[in-house]
Amino acid sequence: MDENTIICRCSDVTLKQVRDLINDGYVTYDEIKRITRIGMGPCQGKTCGQLVMREIANATGQNIKDVKFQTTRPPAVGVKLGLIAEEGRRNEE
Repeated sequence: MDENTIICRCSDVTLKQVRDLINDGYVTYDEIKRITRIGMGPCQGKTCGQLVMREIANATGQNIKDVKFQTTRPPAVGVKLGLIAEEGRRNEE
């Protein structure tokens, strides 16, 4: 694969950028994610995640199964105060 190949289409991150970061010592998915925003676009890493993990595994000599994928957090959703008050009243009964 050409080093100018974009592996994260959401954030326009090239293979060369990922390899340069790994060579600089960033060898976890979360570190690369924080620097490049890879995996934070609409696909949430479904497209690029495996490619980055493969690069980390190849560069570090690890098995890809041992490379930890990104930390997944649930989306934050607003809650109406009325619902919280209603739940509080229900707990008091």
